[in-house]
Amino acid sequence: MSDSVVLLLLLLQVKHFVFDFVLQGPYQLKNKGTYGHPGGILHSGLHAFGTAVVLLVLAVPVGMLLAIVAGEFLVHYHIDWCKEQITRRYGTGQNAFFWRMIGLDQFLHQLTYVAIAAILYA
Repeated sequence: MSDSVVLLLLLLQVKHFVFDFVLQGPYQLKNKGTYGHPGGILHSGLHAFGTAVVLLVLAVPVGMLLAIVAGEFLVHYHIDWCKEQITRRYGTGQNAFFWRMIGLDQFLHQLTYVAIAAILYA
């Protein structure tokens, strides 16, 4: 694996940690399960912004950057919305099902980053 791919994935991991765990506040958490709510849009928008910063650092051409950022916004938004729908319907408490859904949510976000790497370095 090239150093560029490793750097991209490392930076996306840092970005993900910051926007999913450090900066995500109650407004985003509470509302990202309501389709079209500004809280969910804000959350996914912040992720898209963070990805844009990572891609700028790596000097990705603007057209490719915009396409990837738009794609990540849409994918991130819908992963989170779906996870919220499932946990609200089938297990809202912090039980084993809830944690499996959190794990699936995070796994799908990581696959998004693998897809970004594949698009940029295939």
